[in-house]
Amino acid sequence: MTVRCTVETAEASGEVSIRRRPPLGAETQTCGPFVGFKVNDLPDLNRPQNILEEIVWYKTKEIEVFREKQPLVMLQARAKAAPPARDFKAALLAKARQTGKPGLIAEVKKASPSKGVIQPNFNPVKIAQAYEAGGAACLSVLTDEKFFQGSFDNLTKIKAAGVNCPLLCKEFIVEAYQIFKARVSGADAVLLIAAVLPNQDLAYFMKAARALGMCCLIEVHTEAELSRVLQLEGLDEHLLGINNRDLGTFKVDLAVTQRIMDSSAGQEVQRRGIVMVGESGIFTPEDVAFVQAAGVGAILVGESLVKQGDVATGVKQLLSLE
Repeated sequence: MTVRCTVETAEASGEVSIRRRPPLGAETQTCGPFVGFKVNDLPDLNRPQNILEEIVWYKTKEIEVFREKQPLVMLQARAKAAPPARDFKAALLAKARQTGKPGLIAEVKKASPSKGVIQPNFNPVKIAQAYEAGGAACLSVLTDEKFFQGSFDNLTKIKAAGVNCPLLCKEFIVEAYQIFKARVSGADAVLLIAAVLPNQDLAYFMKAARALGMCCLIEVHTEAELSRVLQLEGLDEHLLGINNRDLGTFKVDLAVTQRIMDSSAGQEVQRRGIVMVGESGIFTPEDVAFVQAAGVGAILVGESLVKQGDVATGVKQLLSLE
């Protein structure tokens, strides 16, 4: 009850609602190369309150493993030598002007914590090529391994295959290390989640991404979160996104986009001309029309497309392009 009340208070205020790490420390501590010590009977306060928090807590361990294999200084050198990033935002706007529909970010996604395996015959390169052939403006590539069965290697493979659509690294970013890893792997943009990151971290990560020529998609779930991130300097150069999925229940409701865009913060987004991306729960042309009428200029769609046999046709049908 205490944890839930704290979450609701944070959401109402627009502050971070996802705790970065267990407040009482990890249950299992390393006590040497071959010995571990487990603390039993920790209170509920020390357990993840939802799947997003569980994912974020695991990232600390995952990044440690990545850093041992490839130190940050090595990643920075590789990022400096990498070809320039492609303009993710410009690609979305150009496709929207061409079609009259929101620019589509189609997601290369094998599985999710809530649905399990979505596409058993998963081939990231073939899916990416089909998305591009169908008319997607950009691609989102899941890189989380444990919960989504994704991989940074999928970014590299798609880029190496000659796919021209700019690529978003769909990762749960909590450290700058992940941004450099995304750039080295071929990403042109990264996801930043306001429920996880306070404005101080968002500002730092935005600058880090910009220094690498990358765009950020900053995701909000509530009006209060949107009001908070609108205070960020340089925000207009990036993208905003509304995730229609409730973090606690995982329930999806497109009315979330309508409500947030109708709020005073949503009206400010439109006055400033910031591109808003609609995320989650978009399955039909009617859904596309609904969020477009609400004021979004782009959409991010994964499950409803990737599970289809003919992905390219699925894109055209979703956007009413045929």
